[in-house]
Amino acid sequence: MRYKQLIEGQRYQIEAYLREGFSYREIGKRLQVSHSTISREVRRNRIRDNHYLPEVAHAKTVKRRGQAAKYSVPALTITFVEFGLSQKWSPEQIAGVGKIIGHSVSHEWIYGYIQRDKLRGGKLFKQLRHGHRKYRKGSRAKRVIIPNRVGIECRPAIVNKKKRFGDWEADTVLGKNGTGAIVSLVERKSKLYLIRKVPAKTAADVGRAMVGMLWRYRGHVRTITADNGAEFCAHALVADKLKTDIYFANPYSSWERGLNENFNGLLRQYIRKGTDLRTVTDKQIADVERALNARPRKCLGFKQPALVFKQLRDAA
Repeated sequence: MRYKQLIEGQRYQIEAYLREGFSYREIGKRLQVSHSTISREVRRNRIRDNHYLPEVAHAKTVKRRGQAAKYSVPALTITFVEFGLSQKWSPEQIAGVGKIIGHSVSHEWIYGYIQRDKLRGGKLFKQLRHGHRKYRKGSRAKRVIIPNRVGIECRPAIVNKKKRFGDWEADTVLGKNGTGAIVSLVERKSKLYLIRKVPAKTAADVGRAMVGMLWRYRGHVRTITADNGAEFCAHALVADKLKTDIYFANPYSSWERGLNENFNGLLRQYIRKGTDLRTVTDKQIADVERALNARPRKCLGFKQPALVFKQLRDAA
């Protein structure tokens, strides 16, 4: 008779048959399992004085099952998980890519692994994205009048669907106490993210940076959607150089440029809020850009933005 795992109800039957003095072989026949299954069950789960209690036996079995070898993760998979964390991929991204390349592991397990590592004094938890206080513009924030501003309500409806290649979002990330800024651009369909450091958050510096960042892709710039900061006052020059249309989101409506906001949050994993940007080199900026574009995205089927952008550009 083949080995079969016992269920909780059968353990209560075993306890009753043992009290009646039945042999392991007889109990096995009555439960339609091997007598060795009964012998193993009693031997592994009995308590002191050789007593067998079904509730204790079941609790022990559940605990062992959770620690069983078949639930362990191979060393190569753990190496892959730690590699993904070193690249600042989220556990969900690591799990998604792992499934594709043969290192299947759930994101729940990864979070548990990070927690166990932390309890042992490890530092893997520092690779996770941490929440920060949300920035709220005060009621006294000075409103800027952008000349010849065209609102997002005039933007083609197709842009909202994120199905068309060539629609971009623009924003800036500030350094500590006026130590410069980072101009960021993201393409809505491929999720390609471009960043460049500028010495000051001026319209001239930001405008030049936007043109420089997009010049090589100027054939694939249909629209740009920016926020209402004064740094985008040179939008007419940018639009003329790139032969594109620039639209502005509604004030205090960051969700209208949600993709860019999301990537700027990821950028903060590498360049923390309050960083003196004078200490950040252009090479470091390029390395961060490369890392984020090599980061698999769930919305892309866990493909990398750089790869998706190249495929879309080649097909255009």
